[in-house]
Amino acid sequence: MTTTEHTASNSHRTFAIGGDLPVRRIGFGTMRLADGPGAPTGAKAPVWTAPSDRPAAIALLRRAVELGVRLVDTADAYALGAGEELVAEALHPYGDEVAVATKVGVLRPGPTEWVPLGHPAYLRQQAELSLRRLRTDRIDLLHLHRIDPAFPLAEQIGALRRLREEGKVRHIGLSEVSVEQLVEAERIAPIASVQNLYNLAARDHEAVVDHTAARGIAFLPFFPIAMGDHAGADGLLAAVAKDIGATPSQTALAWLLHRSPTMIPIPGTSSLAHLRENTEALAIRLTDEQFTRIARATANPAAPQ
Repeated sequence: MTTTEHTASNSHRTFAIGGDLPVRRIGFGTMRLADGPGAPTGAKAPVWTAPSDRPAAIALLRRAVELGVRLVDTADAYALGAGEELVAEALHPYGDEVAVATKVGVLRPGPTEWVPLGHPAYLRQQAELSLRRLRTDRIDLLHLHRIDPAFPLAEQIGALRRLREEGKVRHIGLSEVSVEQLVEAERIAPIASVQNLYNLAARDHEAVVDHTAARGIAFLPFFPIAMGDHAGADGLLAAVAKDIGATPSQTALAWLLHRSPTMIPIPGTSSLAHLRENTEALAIRLTDEQFTRIARATANPAAPQ
């Protein structure tokens, strides 16, 4: 357990991304609003077509904002741009109420393919398309969806830096990166956020969590709720949840909030009930002892489900 883990607290409910973009520390990820009934979910979700029930998806996005969500995350690769269009239809004009994060840098040749492409001209083109689909003049937070090893990182980050200098992007983020990659990117442009896979059952990025906390960089864990064996009815997570009057999912989110002061989970759901459950996790507090017990009990978990 690191010093950061022991001292991190979820006492502050907001965090200013990049120092000037304040959001509540539970956002909303729109990935699960794609596709239709019967489609695979989680890591196997195709995220290939617009939602089959568009009115319901729009209503859910608007309800998220009503419940206090201030950070909405999407990507140009979600349903070939339809995800961004959905966000705009539901929430535009955004005003000061909502910060929208999107991602560029992944091709979608087919429903099972996610192919990194970091050609600087492609990144700039996709950002321009995202601006149109989101109906905005400036993207609040633009992530490089994946680093493409075929192009120098300086060229990929440089393309996003140019967009920032042109006023088309407010802040730059990275997704699925190591500490070494993050440090290299920081030499090229200010990095405001990192979006990596991280939850109780997938903790390979502990070093990145510590680095971002030390640097004041937002850490946006995707798939933040992994309900594996550790979350079973007889598991420790359920026991702690019962003690604090919460659900296991809420307790898992509270653990993330306690883990780092710059952590902003972005759980996604298509359920209004789960949406409320997730947003209410912001009010749940773990003691240091509860946090440590959960961390130790899940230190060597199986792969996320």
